[in-house]
Amino acid sequence: MNRKQNLLPILMVFALAITGCGGDGESHDGAESVDMGKDGPLFNPDHEELKKQAPDKFQVKFETTAGEFMMDISRDLAPHGVDRFYNLIRLGFYNECRFFRVVPGFVAQFGMNGDPEVQAIWSNANMPDDPVKESNKPGYITYAKTNAPNSRSTQLFINLRDNAQLDGLGFAPFGRVSVGMEVVSKLYAGYGDGPPSGSGPNQGQIMAEGNAYLSTKFEKLDYIKKASIVE
Repeated sequence: MNRKQNLLPILMVFALAITGCGGDGESHDGAESVDMGKDGPLFNPDHEELKKQAPDKFQVKFETTAGEFMMDISRDLAPHGVDRFYNLIRLGFYNECRFFRVVPGFVAQFGMNGDPEVQAIWSNANMPDDPVKESNKPGYITYAKTNAPNSRSTQLFINLRDNAQLDGLGFAPFGRVSVGMEVVSKLYAGYGDGPPSGSGPNQGQIMAEGNAYLSTKFEKLDYIKKASIVE
């Protein structure tokens, strides 16, 4: 698969379309005191709970079916993106999300919510672009987007190699895997890329059916059991 084939599905993410060295730290689940029903923030991208400013630096722990890994996040690298990431982690958006696009030697992509109702609300909840301050080096996390300006929403990818070719296309990394990159490297990749480059999960069907589609048709996919801020 050549580089152009690899780039297209990320650039067209919805044209169909964590952290650090504190492995013994305790995680904080900010969703406990927040209404998580249909009047809650996950069903309303303009909710006040989604407007909190992230700390300048923080850590996120990912508990996945492949093991645990940690990320260091720096708000300075991409303020708009980090604020959204911080709040979505707090509110549990990424829990149960599948790593639906794992291309060895390229990226591990996730961030489509398993509930189609939630995903439908967020698919067009775009935010302003951030300038690229860091390169897409191995282990760095970046929002997926289309080639249109201000098209980032909730989808993310972890670079599995040096993807510096993405820097000039506006993909702005904002953190890196600091513990457990070996876990990221063993995320299930047997289904290959998604259409049109491969026969992996179709983003349109994820949008329509969520985890019901993925767990039936692509049951070997690894997923996030829980992602949480580390205190």
